[in-house]
Amino acid sequence: MEKYWIRSAVCGALLMSTLAACGGGSSGSSGFATNSTMSSQQSGSVPLIVSDASSDDWATIGVKVLSIALIPQGGGANVTVYDAPSSEPYVNLEQLDQLGEILGNVSVPLGTYTGAVVTVGGNPGDVMLVVAANPEAGFSLPAGSTVSSGDIEIQHTQGSAPNLMVPITVSFASPLVVTSSQNNALDLEFDLSHPAFIVGHMPPGASSTHWAVNFSGPVRHRPIADITRLVLRHLYGNVSAIASDNSSITITKDFPALPVQTPETAVASSQSLMILADATNGTLLYDLDAHTATTIKNFSGESSLDGKYVRVAARYQQDGTLVATRIWVSSSFQSVWLSPEGHVLHVDSASPTVTIEDESGAGVPMVVDANTQFYFRQPANALADAMPIGSGPAFLANENLVRGFKVHASAVDPLATPMVAQSIDIETPVYSGAISQANTSSFNYTHDYLRASDDYGVTLDYIAASSANGNDGSGAAINGYKWWNFAYPTLVDSGSGAIGDFVAATNGSVSFGGSAASISAWGISYARWGDPANTSGWSAAATVLVPVPVPAISVASGLTAAGSGYSFTATATGGTQPVTIDVSNSGGEATLVYQVDYSSSVVTITPVDITMAGGLTTLMNGLSVGTKVRVSGVTQSDGTLKAYVIAYFTNTAPAS
Repeated sequence: MEKYWIRSAVCGALLMSTLAACGGGSSGSSGFATNSTMSSQQSGSVPLIVSDASSDDWATIGVKVLSIALIPQGGGANVTVYDAPSSEPYVNLEQLDQLGEILGNVSVPLGTYTGAVVTVGGNPGDVMLVVAANPEAGFSLPAGSTVSSGDIEIQHTQGSAPNLMVPITVSFASPLVVTSSQNNALDLEFDLSHPAFIVGHMPPGASSTHWAVNFSGPVRHRPIADITRLVLRHLYGNVSAIASDNSSITITKDFPALPVQTPETAVASSQSLMILADATNGTLLYDLDAHTATTIKNFSGESSLDGKYVRVAARYQQDGTLVATRIWVSSSFQSVWLSPEGHVLHVDSASPTVTIEDESGAGVPMVVDANTQFYFRQPANALADAMPIGSGPAFLANENLVRGFKVHASAVDPLATPMVAQSIDIETPVYSGAISQANTSSFNYTHDYLRASDDYGVTLDYIAASSANGNDGSGAAINGYKWWNFAYPTLVDSGSGAIGDFVAATNGSVSFGGSAASISAWGISYARWGDPANTSGWSAAATVLVPVPVPAISVASGLTAAGSGYSFTATATGGTQPVTIDVSNSGGEATLVYQVDYSSSVVTITPVDITMAGGLTTLMNGLSVGTKVRVSGVTQSDGTLKAYVIAYFTNTAPAS
């Protein structure tokens, strides 16, 4: 029996979250492009960063991005702003859950750009997949295992081996305007939970699952309204200079080697970053060799930093400079790297211990003692960014830290077993799951995991109506709670009616009847600590209603016109009644459709553009009665499902 797996975990992104571009491998270049077009024109500064939305099933999704080029408005040659270094480091997309991996601040010719071409490596080994330590129920691979490069099929490659590549054209939701008077930001996000990003299949008689990686669709643009609100992943580097006025250090950026090595070694780049000390609030400096912690407002008296490895928690200023909140320093890269960064896998308040998944897919237990301090990264608020929000085992009570939060822990002694947490940076506080009991003051989340001890149920208040909450797509300030549908991230619902609209949108459910599980509204909420709505806990600042992955279903009646779009009906195993699936073919909001074919032990994923007449006809023909489909969609109050993604299968059926 042929088996297919399409994993679609909870995800989403704040409109104010991250910036642009990636690092990876190619030949012939070792840094940022400096072509004649760029050198002969005036330029503006654009921070170069990569981000993503995460998946529960993978600890590492390593990608080599070869180049980034911007597409000028009105035509003309694309402007290359990044070429990968020859050392070819992987960027682990799974670690960038609503975070930015900063590569550098690059010069871009002044002008307006409407899109970008991101080129990723397409050779065997250019994509690395390591399974999470505790994947979702039914996942086909053992926890912590690494997928052989021979079992990874990268879709839509161009060229010939060993120089295969995949160019990905991304249209910007709004133009990127580069000027000399302001810092501009661009977010090209890899959506790891996109249902068609990673598709697994096990051919009849095969001993291993093959995994098709599809970059067509899961890479998209997100506008950035305020650079100072970006939460950056910790930077690794080697100190190459201390400024003559002692205000800053310059580091040469390093990447950790992937796969993870023992001891971990640094992969040097040619990219330099200047890091300022916080002259007003102070920067915490941890010497991991001497086991000391001091607060500094400049680098006078810190000449010993020169040549050492550092890990830096930094934030952007409005003028584009980087200011350090905290710096960890050691003569050994292993020491600054060892403290785990990843998603929380388990919280045991009785021990008390927090288990964090590292880049190798292993769970690292961190003991929480009375001296452990918890921080919530808030780059836009310099004082709050550097102040702990809690300490000791008491912070673990009341679901203040749950599975799925993205954190970076620092150990008192990285070589101790078990490690004791000196501090835990909460980089992305995310609650997710089924939404229930939504009213005008709060709503509930219930999240059930494969391991029951990870389950949680929590009630979240909305942030206060007066609380600043970023900007909308036009740049106008937002106050109070906001939410949006995952399929339409630029259509933010905010203002006085947002909460009422949210309550109405989450009251629906979908039922196939019988023994088939009913489908409730699902969401992911980004929380804020200490808002006036809850001064000593978390409140919901923003919620994304995410498409729910429906178990494999069968077409009961084919696709026909319905209202302003189309619909078909489907039944589920064990169900007693068909459910209507709404499909949109309108430009800008069309359902994403993929045809999945299997032939000669190879799976092929083909996008179908149903905004075009030919694509719509292809889908109509593909959704014949009895065809097996996978749907991810948002529940509607009338019991229908609004499809975000449809994958229909030819030749063989998906697994149940």
